Amino acid sequence: MAQARPDMARLEYDLRPRQIAERTWVIEGAVEDFSRANGCNIINTAFIATGAGVVVVNTGPSRLYGEQQRRAIERITREPVVRVLSLNLHPDYFFGNQAWADRPTQALQGSINGMQAEGRAYADNLYRLCGDWMKGTESTPSRQTVEPGALQIGSHRLELRRLSGHTSDDLVLIDHTTGVLFAGGLVFANRVPTTPHADFEAWQASLVKLSQWMADHRIRQVVPSHGPLHSGMGGLEQTRDWLRWLTSHMRESAERGLDLSEVLRLPVPERFKGWAAQPAELHRSITQWYPRYEQQVLGGPAARR
Repeated sequence: MAQARPDMARLEYDLRPRQIAERTWVIEGAVEDFSRANGCNIINTAFIATGAGVVVVNTGPSRLYGEQQRRAIERITREPVVRVLSLNLHPDYFFGNQAWADRPTQALQGSINGMQAEGRAYADNLYRLCGDWMKGTESTPSRQTVEPGALQIGSHRLELRRLSGHTSDDLVLIDHTTGVLFAGGLVFANRVPTTPHADFEAWQASLVKLSQWMADHRIRQVVPSHGPLHSGMGGLEQTRDWLRWLTSHMRESAERGLDLSEVLRLPVPERFKGWAAQPAELHRSITQWYPRYEQQVLGGPAARR
């Protein structure tokens, strides 16, 4: 599929749904960091036309995205949308909810709590980063709590599962009918993971569970929220490798007595250098988390690893 080309003059995202399985489409975001050039569209959203209604997964970073996402879906199917799922509390998962005010917008309760608590700060940050792409956007948290469990919607046997680590409440969607796993922010591919709400130990435990589920349920395709779609364990192993390295890097640097400015200047291993959002995302993670590792070495509050 050709790369989408956002038009800043017309504020058009150029959304291009790509069919990846039976009655299943993904709208791929740029494998980059937020920028005005990409319209701050760095997330993969998706929809499943089940035969008994459409299930939408994530709604993008802005009101404009949500509106254009809705039009893109309507060009492909005339089925009504019956569920709009946001897989976690981060703004590009739910800021397009304004376009879905007449449909059930759903998330785990912990995600809804986070959306409500942090939505205004998210909006301030995205207006700063994205400029005019955010016109008319207001933080619109999901309205309905969704519970983990199995769902039969039309011809699709879906399952919602709860994990944590990327955030305190991470929703994963498995489509047992097509073998597609919507992994949310727990899996990144060819991109540095974001960590503002991370619990590193819980995240690693969730990756172990995901790998078991992938083996047990014949997952044929993985849709991460950030990065290219893929089969197999590639994205999961990349994410696991990065989290292991990052936490070890910060712990060892603290034990050596390095200060924050010194750690920020250290190189990354060669295998990570070509990943998207490098080094900006690494620097954000180190700036947020390194002081906790310093405190641990000095006998202060324990860092989360």
